[in-house]
Amino acid sequence: MASSSSRGLTFKLHPLVIVNISDHYTRVKSQLNLPPSLTSTSSAATSNNNNNNSNGGENNQQKPPRVYGCVIGVQRGRTVEIFNSFELIYDPSTRSLDRSFLEKKQELYKKVFPHFYVLGWYSTGSDAQESDMHFHKALMDINESPLYVLLNPAINPAQKDLPVTIYESELHVIDGVPQLIFVRSSYTIETVEAERISVDHVAHLKPSGGSAATQLAAQLTGIHSAIKMLNSRIRVVHQYLVGMQKGDIPCESSLLRQVSSLLRRLPAIESEKFQDDLLMEYNDTLLITYLAMFTNCSSTMNELVDKFNTAYDRHSRRGGRTAFI
Repeated sequence: MASSSSRGLTFKLHPLVIVNISDHYTRVKSQLNLPPSLTSTSSAATSNNNNNNSNGGENNQQKPPRVYGCVIGVQRGRTVEIFNSFELIYDPSTRSLDRSFLEKKQELYKKVFPHFYVLGWYSTGSDAQESDMHFHKALMDINESPLYVLLNPAINPAQKDLPVTIYESELHVIDGVPQLIFVRSSYTIETVEAERISVDHVAHLKPSGGSAATQLAAQLTGIHSAIKMLNSRIRVVHQYLVGMQKGDIPCESSLLRQVSSLLRRLPAIESEKFQDDLLMEYNDTLLITYLAMFTNCSSTMNELVDKFNTAYDRHSRRGGRTAFI
């Protein structure tokens, strides 16, 4: 494996691919932790991974499973954009890939997305392995230079970057023998409006059995906590300056310079552009609130009308008046 690629391609990865890989891994891992009698076999790809990794309940919990699939998208010039992915059936022990399943999935995606084609494949793990090259070569009849998207499912709270690595394959001469090796490639996250809305909705989903507070209440609580913390920090600075003015605290020039630098930033929020942007965002927030209220009122009124119609329909069947709404 080399450190970086020399092909000069630009990769754009969409969040839907990361969500699909994470969901695939989570489902397989959850099924491996279940008792054999409760393990679902409805998905062909999931059941295949279940059979490959099931050597008893204890081994399933110790060894994390690996999932496999294809990534699809488009390539325009030197820019490769990865839009979506789908699962595959692969047996690592025999290194056999279900070609009929792959061709069927590819045909189905071609009917819905005629411009997408197979760009490469994905898997999970901490790093690329030697056995991954066999799977990589198996897809070269579909794409002569496939890419490899690797997702690391291990949770590292200290890591700020996404645990996703994109590899390309290059032919290098090692000890006089030409060999294919994986090389790392840089990428950027590219989203469209629909993806941003969906990913934001998924990111704010509450776990089952959690608090009954709404998403809006949780967001407002976070904003209130931030403002409260800011207020407390400002009070600390104010008390320090007052104590320094009275002579209770010795004067420190370095701290005074930092406070002076902070105060010089305040006139920046008094500009006309800032006020226009603030009023625009404020008006947009009020408009969304009013629309939500109107929608809620319309829904309540619709339920009330349905109840009246139901009541008068029963009354008319008994010989009374007919429905008037």
